[in-house]
Amino acid sequence: MTVFCSNKMSIQEDGPLEPSIDLGEPTEDLIEWAKEHINEDPDKRDQVISDFRDLIFFNARVLEENVLHIGPMTNSYCGSLRARHFIVKLAHRLIVNYYNFKESNPQYFKDVRIERLRELTKHEIISVPPYKDQLGRRTLIIRIAEVEVDEIFQVLIVTIELAAMEPSVQIKGGVVIFDLSDLSVSQAWYMTPTIANHIIQIAVKCFPVRLEKIHILHQSWVFDIGYNFVKPLMNDNIKERIAFHGDDLESLHSYIDPKHLPERYGGIHKDYPADIWFECIRKHDNVIEHLIELGYEDAETLKGQLHAENSNL
Repeated sequence: MTVFCSNKMSIQEDGPLEPSIDLGEPTEDLIEWAKEHINEDPDKRDQVISDFRDLIFFNARVLEENVLHIGPMTNSYCGSLRARHFIVKLAHRLIVNYYNFKESNPQYFKDVRIERLRELTKHEIISVPPYKDQLGRRTLIIRIAEVEVDEIFQVLIVTIELAAMEPSVQIKGGVVIFDLSDLSVSQAWYMTPTIANHIIQIAVKCFPVRLEKIHILHQSWVFDIGYNFVKPLMNDNIKERIAFHGDDLESLHSYIDPKHLPERYGGIHKDYPADIWFECIRKHDNVIEHLIELGYEDAETLKGQLHAENSNL
């Protein structure tokens, strides 16, 4: 498998696309788009990042030792600023929310192993297609399966953490498709107000990626029960980002062109389970370093494997 990093999507309808993580510098078109849509002025970027860094360290008592995890990472500063349209105070609140969420929910972060998450992705509970939508946004597809809810959250979180490394995703944001066709009654009942709040926290409030649209497919009365717990926790801005389609794929196509969807949703592409994306990112030393900084200790093993493979080339 050829691993590449590119800011341009290559459509290959007659064959499979290669999974990739796009770590390249933004193109001129992306830079112009960011200037117009998210207030990122290249001439002022360094000063805004400096102001943001100063604010973080000034309020270090809020973040405690966690501030060290993002201290040397300019990309993390940019990601948070881009997610909040380069408004420093809002970006700082995002960082605080992120670390508060981690501290309050250790079940999603403590003793979580990358290899276990990679095995879970083989159940096709999550997909990171190698193509983007017609607006250049990364698409994340989540299919609820008979997997522990905590593990679904763990896979979702590490996937968002990795996607947030991509400058193109930081700038353009992403869209999420929740396929609920296999949602069980027991999972729906498990969707308590606390779990529902965690979904909102992850999708909107705590991670440095703007999810521009959340598409819900194949929801049933079982889901409606759970959604009634979620709704009171949502403000109007969050509600506007959610689109319910049921079994109506044409409704989904009014948002996402079928040329940028898998066949199961009326598109042209085959399914791309996330395990092949994990295989791709495993070949990037800086991605593995990022996983280690995030606390995924077994990423050290992946680093050793990568160095062994490189020495045999």
